[in-house]
Amino acid sequence: MTEENPIYTAVFGDGSFQKISLGNIINKGGAAGKIYEVVEHPNFVAKIFHSLAKSNTNREKLQAMLQNRPSFAPAQKNGKEVLMSDGEKYIQIAWPEAILENDNGFCVGYLMPRIDLSLAASLDHFLQKATRQKLNLPENYDYRVRIACNLSAMVAALHEKGHYIVDLKPSNVYVYKESMLVSILDCDGFSIKGEKNRYPAEFVSEEYIYPEGMNQDCEEMGEEQDKFALAVIIFKLLNNGIHPFSGTPRKTNHSPLTIQDRIAQNHYAYGAWADLYQAPHPYSIHDFFTKETLELFDRAFIKGQKRPTAQEWEKHLRKLISTLKPCKKNHMHFYFTPKGCGLCMVEEKFKSTLKDVEKQTQNPKTIRGVSIDNLAPEKIASQKRQQMQRLKKLNIISLACITIYLLFWSLLYPITAPFAKQISNMGFGIQMLVITFLMSFIYKALKKFSPRIPVLNNQAITTILFIYPLLCSMICLCAINNPPVEIILLSE
Repeated sequence: MTEENPIYTAVFGDGSFQKISLGNIINKGGAAGKIYEVVEHPNFVAKIFHSLAKSNTNREKLQAMLQNRPSFAPAQKNGKEVLMSDGEKYIQIAWPEAILENDNGFCVGYLMPRIDLSLAASLDHFLQKATRQKLNLPENYDYRVRIACNLSAMVAALHEKGHYIVDLKPSNVYVYKESMLVSILDCDGFSIKGEKNRYPAEFVSEEYIYPEGMNQDCEEMGEEQDKFALAVIIFKLLNNGIHPFSGTPRKTNHSPLTIQDRIAQNHYAYGAWADLYQAPHPYSIHDFFTKETLELFDRAFIKGQKRPTAQEWEKHLRKLISTLKPCKKNHMHFYFTPKGCGLCMVEEKFKSTLKDVEKQTQNPKTIRGVSIDNLAPEKIASQKRQQMQRLKKLNIISLACITIYLLFWSLLYPITAPFAKQISNMGFGIQMLVITFLMSFIYKALKKFSPRIPVLNNQAITTILFIYPLLCSMICLCAINNPPVEIILLSE
């Protein structure tokens, strides 16, 4: 075996073996290994692991994959199988065909079908209009629905055999530009079901991790992770690349949460009930989805619901494809319901926003929301003087109110003395309950007004304003109830 053309033994699933030699390197990247051409089999490539440290585990996992292969129904159109332009069948998954061994019997990698990536593009590139235009990818909306359907069928076939992708994300999926069929790479990273053992996945990616997975290692993840990630991808395909857990935060005075944090906290903004943290993305077309589609997304993303399976998604998406209505304004647009074309609505909304921005640029009246007239030095100085005067008045009024407040509590007993008999007849329990509610009200009022009144920003003052009424109330109650001296002495 030479460094230029390493030779390995390929052991196939039926027990046969053959010597193969590596050709040119195709891909140096990947966390697990490098990809090489195979001299003897142009339709195969070899994945060679970076390290032999996990040779035994890798062999067992690959053996389980050879013995438990998923089967994918060939794509059909008008009852005939869809073939590539050269007459070859589409390769839908880079599943191992043989285990590769070195001269010492170590598992160094595996053979898999060669997928011509020049005929395909990453699913990531189909999500955004700008990327589709840049890479000259088809703009037809129905194509993206077909991609979602084909991906669901792939995932369903894997689940049928007990295998889970786990690290399911658009960058790990490729789409054939000609047919919209999908192909999945890096299958050795899946969670694989063996005859006796399960061989877990090793990687998972943020923005696609299901909420329960935040407290799990990827080795523990399985079908629920796949169902969640698949639903995220379908949502992005149908909704112009918008992530189901992205949106417009309702409060802008806090740092926005990451997408994964929003997933962990179940901030899904496109469901039947509004989310308290965020509103839907302004260019979302989810309101134009069918009722059945929205219900499936609710099940996928709302806490406590049973997520739809890949098979359910495939069945539903096939039904959508058969009922898609072409748009009369734009032949590349399609829609689902009598509400009309959501894509046209978004385009009109975007054009309107663009016109407003252009108008603002040509004749700006504000800069970052501040009127230009208010940016003159004289105006700023005048505003500053007015602000200081308002602050001074607010402090004087606040101090006057605090003085009256403290005076009231100091005179609490003389004020309540005429009603001492009635208060005493209420009983000590009710008196304490009234004080508890009163103190709760004072605490909430101080908490609410502290940020707005400069004087109350001092923690010592707010503490006094809470403790002093409590002491005055207790002294007043003791005076009104006139407890026997013996009861007071019991406290000693």
